[in-house]
Amino acid sequence: MKVSIIGGGGLVGSSAAFALQCGGIVREIALVDLNQDMAAGQALDLLHGGPSTADQVISSGSYEHIPDSDVVCITAGLRRKPDESRLDLINRNTDLFVGILDDVIKAGLKQNAIVFVVSNPVDILTYVAADRVGLPHAQVIGLGTQLDTIRFQSLIAQRMGVPPTQTSALILGEHGDSMVPIWSGATVGGFPLDKLPGWTPNLATELFTRTKGSGAEVISKKGGAGFAVGIAIRDVIHAIALDQRRVLPISSVQNGCYDIRDVALSVPTVVGRSGVCDRLPVDLWPKELQGLRRSGTVLRQTIKTVLDRIGKRS
Repeated sequence: MKVSIIGGGGLVGSSAAFALQCGGIVREIALVDLNQDMAAGQALDLLHGGPSTADQVISSGSYEHIPDSDVVCITAGLRRKPDESRLDLINRNTDLFVGILDDVIKAGLKQNAIVFVVSNPVDILTYVAADRVGLPHAQVIGLGTQLDTIRFQSLIAQRMGVPPTQTSALILGEHGDSMVPIWSGATVGGFPLDKLPGWTPNLATELFTRTKGSGAEVISKKGGAGFAVGIAIRDVIHAIALDQRRVLPISSVQNGCYDIRDVALSVPTVVGRSGVCDRLPVDLWPKELQGLRRSGTVLRQTIKTVLDRIGKRS
């Protein structure tokens, strides 16, 4: 399987490439970036580690890699300027993203390719991609709340002193302010989280608040997130490459799951070689379901604003 990472010269794209290299599952990793020297340098650095990781093809370049790519992962994006509004940033990133999509479409996509959106605002851009690239919606996915979910699990595990790999808890909805913690299904080693000694409602609130602010916390301390988002991207791409049909909270255009339609957001999704294989609308507490539907409403309003400006194709 060949994965092309657009934005591969940057922190997120190169972190994803490194995670994929260490995973040793995909056959070829191509780094595509406007700064071709940076992409070439990242590719060379990865290449040097090949003898100790896996027998993979590591390359860099431009959109010539797109036609034979099985997964096109888009990580390129802009950061907010001082005093810039959220909508202004969304508009700038959407303009950049649409330009990338146009280049991808011009290069040509394989019929069974998966377009995997990581750039933020990921839910808005996933919807835009699904509208424009001409692939079935199941083949257009976003990272969604997969990153938020593993952050959530890691913070719960750290605070409770339990193994991170045995901690299960989901974040659904928007990758943003309206994200929803799913405490109803949170477990450690299969046991309900709220049965653990020391667990309290106040602790739950504290952990979710820190999870929601984790991106900003990392940016304030080191300038930008890389390692964890690379791992989250790897989780999704491995599920595709191995046709794992793994349940992950990724973003895709919804058509009725939890009675949510015409918006891209994260629900429990079965991910395999064809992208979205199915969705699993597991039972939620009423307040969780209400929060998830509210997240859809919030996103739909922003999508309408964006599409009114750039136009809808499909």
